[in-house]
Amino acid sequence: MEDNKQKDIHRAVNPGDVISEEPQAVEEKAQQLAVDSPDITGDHIEVPTYFVVDEPDGEQKALHHVKDAEEISDVIRQARVDEEGNRVWW
Repeated sequence: MEDNKQKDIHRAVNPGDVISEEPQAVEEKAQQLAVDSPDITGDHIEVPTYFVVDEPDGEQKALHHVKDAEEISDVIRQARVDEEGNRVWW
């Protein structure tokens, strides 16, 4: 029965999108890939399952690429402002 449940989960989503029920260290999460395959052009694509960010207190936090997408966007926006809070465009 457990095997069928596992198959159903993976049939519905990309296996890299599944969040482990077991606790994992940030370092373990940083090694996981959501996508690791060639695209239609033949280029090899790797997308991390978790994006590791530094918190203001110096701790690291692993953000899941789907579940925490909004927070990842916020981190990117923060990285694109200068000391006065003005947007910086590259």
